[in-house]
Amino acid sequence: MSEPLLSIKGVSAFYGNIAALKGIDVEVMPGEIVTIIGANGAGKSTLMMTICGDPQAREGNIIFEGRDITHLPTYEIMRMKIAQSPEGRRIFPRMTVFENLQMGAATAEGGDMKADLARVYSLFPILEKRSNQRGGTLSGGEQQMLAIGRALMSRPRLLLLDEPSLGLAPLIVRQIFSAIRDLNQREKLTIFLVEQNAFHALKLAHRGYVMVNGRIAMQGTGSELLERPEVRSAYLEGGR
Repeated sequence: MSEPLLSIKGVSAFYGNIAALKGIDVEVMPGEIVTIIGANGAGKSTLMMTICGDPQAREGNIIFEGRDITHLPTYEIMRMKIAQSPEGRRIFPRMTVFENLQMGAATAEGGDMKADLARVYSLFPILEKRSNQRGGTLSGGEQQMLAIGRALMSRPRLLLLDEPSLGLAPLIVRQIFSAIRDLNQREKLTIFLVEQNAFHALKLAHRGYVMVNGRIAMQGTGSELLERPEVRSAYLEGGR
């Protein structure tokens, strides 16, 4: 059996004296889509940020490709073929779509800019049409596509997606999740997904974890978690 690409072991993280993560254990195997679901404030986005080094874990270890990255600065972690599409998109609003994508390529060693652009444009054709448009003038869905595209420009081995469906219309949500599925199935890209839309996330994921109050409360395959009555009642029937 292969080793995990990402292994999070006993990780706790704090904001001041407040524990946001409490002994988290999560594994992501190469080629998987793994999702974390949970209510707002459960600690999902904090986990993503902790992987990226801000905040740094106070306890436990984060291992990527066999290397302990727990206490590395964020800029070193981002050079290790990890890319994040953060919550709230955080594109550069005054830059054009093309310039945003150029920024994503800044850490890609030996990259082929033309080929990488073609890859992003084939995934999200609207971005090619909007290439000379300022990022801040795009719709919310287009900005989310740009945030994912910018992350892909660094040629990551692990793509971190933080709430990619947040605030988007259902049609756009389906397009975003279809693109995530394509990246995983066609390119075998490993994806770690934090998502409030539990139904879409669990349908897409090979495996999932449920986070409650900074702890992992449940885990299983995506289909197993979709069938769990406590998941259905909390996140699918009234909590979606």
